[in-house]
Amino acid sequence: MEKRVLFRSAWLPWLLIAPQMAVILVFFFWPASQAIVQSVQMEDAFGTSTEFVGLENFKTLFEDPAYIDSFKVTALFSVLVAGIGIVLSLILAVFADRILRGGLFYKTFLIIPYAVAPAIAGVLWVFMFSPSIGIVAYALNQMGVGWNHVLNSNQALTLIVVAAVWKQISYNFLFFLAGLQSIPKALIEAASIDGAGPLRRFLTIQFPLLSPTTFFLLVINIVYAFFDTFAIVHATTEGGPGRDTAILVYKVWHDGFRALDLGGSAAQSVVLMLIVVGLTIIQFRYVEKKVQY
Repeated sequence: MEKRVLFRSAWLPWLLIAPQMAVILVFFFWPASQAIVQSVQMEDAFGTSTEFVGLENFKTLFEDPAYIDSFKVTALFSVLVAGIGIVLSLILAVFADRILRGGLFYKTFLIIPYAVAPAIAGVLWVFMFSPSIGIVAYALNQMGVGWNHVLNSNQALTLIVVAAVWKQISYNFLFFLAGLQSIPKALIEAASIDGAGPLRRFLTIQFPLLSPTTFFLLVINIVYAFFDTFAIVHATTEGGPGRDTAILVYKVWHDGFRALDLGGSAAQSVVLMLIVVGLTIIQFRYVEKKVQY
């Protein structure tokens, strides 16, 4: 039987959601509308003159080889961050769920990275991988792996992926751990009595029941890779070497605040917004069909 809450006043529900609606309007719809308006205009660096140019900014954008390369880098970066982050977080959550003694210590230790600001996380990792003073770079050089992310594009991409995954892994861990702890222990005990080993119990019982959590984290991690990794990239590689790690969100900032191409930067932000909205719709339309609630 479906339960519904009935309000005597028609305006009370709207009053209750008014604070959240105000936040959405001020911090999402208003900036998005401003970006759309600026994307069809040409402005000087000081904002003293504005000219309507229609879709010229978008045409120039997609004729720029650097922007197409940024698309490729962002696609690879988001797949690596989401995939590696979700897999590692799930593994850590499974092991943490089995700890009986000192479990609180391990769980607290694993969620510490989430309290670190993205810029600080980037600085920490760039110090460890610094070719001149980094302890990790020194160890890699001793093993015969010449590390210099300042000159090597693949190593620079590896660095930002590692930093981004480390920053997000605590968030994923918390949700997976909560999902594992919500699974009835009777199901696990029944499978164990029937002779199912730990791996089989995980693949046939725990992981299918975690599919809603996994789907939610997939959406969150892709959005995170597209939007929330700007500070990490800026603190570690600054889009270098060259522009080989300039993901889309970093290129929006670089072209707008450094190159002072306000119209082109606004057009890039509109394209980025449409990509994320499109990916989210596709995930909810097709991927969610495989989710078992």
